[in-house]
Amino acid sequence: MDPIADFLCGTLFAVAGASRDRSKFGNRVLRALLAADRTAVPVHPREESIEGVAAVRDLRDLPDGVHGLSIVTPPAVTAGIVDAALEQGIRRLWMQPGAEHADAIERAKAAGATVIYGGACILVELARIAD
Repeated sequence: MDPIADFLCGTLFAVAGASRDRSKFGNRVLRALLAADRTAVPVHPREESIEGVAAVRDLRDLPDGVHGLSIVTPPAVTAGIVDAALEQGIRRLWMQPGAEHADAIERAKAAGATVIYGGACILVELARIAD
């Protein structure tokens, strides 16, 4: 199955780097998933909720069964996010443009995870399937 189709076929997602600032991509990704009738959990170390959805401070606090993790963080943060995701058994990772970390991509692939990176944007793909 195509990695993007496989990622988007789930119903429970997490967004690392979600933000309360509606102009930031972390917020836009969260809203796009919610608008596409997906359950999306924002991950933010200091926020209680984002867009009316209870946030978790750490990937260890996510509910079981997260299908995919969208990563919208600076590359240095992405590296730790990927390690935590792999520890939690999350095997579908989407590094949004600008979040990519080369070593983290290789570690994820070596662990058997599917990693989408290098230009594909979840906002574009969700808009495409909504049409």
